[in-house]
Amino acid sequence: MDFLAGETLYINKPLHWTSFKLVRTLRNKLCRKLGVKKLKVGHAGTLDPLATGVMIICTGKNTKLIESFQYQTKEYIATIRLGETTPSFDLETQVDGTYETNHITRELIEEKLKGFIGRIEQIPPAFSACKVGGKRAYELAREGKDVELKAKELVIDEIELITCELPVISIRVVCSKGTYIRALARDIGLALNSGAHLSALERTRIGDVTLADCIDGTLIDEMIEQIDIKP
Repeated sequence: MDFLAGETLYINKPLHWTSFKLVRTLRNKLCRKLGVKKLKVGHAGTLDPLATGVMIICTGKNTKLIESFQYQTKEYIATIRLGETTPSFDLETQVDGTYETNHITRELIEEKLKGFIGRIEQIPPAFSACKVGGKRAYELAREGKDVELKAKELVIDEIELITCELPVISIRVVCSKGTYIRALARDIGLALNSGAHLSALERTRIGDVTLADCIDGTLIDEMIEQIDIKP
């Protein structure tokens, strides 16, 4: 494989790793293997540290393909806890509110999920990489400042209830670029006249690339050792 000229890798991002850590780790190890000081490496679509799943990593001239990958449809499996909210809409922050869930049934959930299919408006989480006045929204949010973000248009092609063990549910979502599954969890809680936050997330597909095509991100050393790298 010629990483200097350009390669594309499919990697399953480990839990608690940032997307940047995955790119940095791969770049550093490839540079040492190739005996070079610099190597262009980028990824097609950020995953939060508390999420796992498909990440497409490009090197060299293949980084020009990143934008095309970013616009491909993505699929997620999300676990959502109903009846509790957090400021970040996931487990990064502590529970800040509890809500009634006794009125929620599987039938009600399936009915409300239908309302999210199609072209919708979504307000991104305050704990996100969106920029506000030149700063990342999450930087302001972690400083305790109020963050107001504008709604963005996106498309949800499919949404399916997989398991329902109240107050925890899991859903499969097929959606467009720019969809925040954490914000979707928040909105599902509101639609159910309750609250909700994301407790686990796995990206299972980007375009035609699935988890079955991915290398375990914790095994990067073994991967680099085994593949035939052109100097």
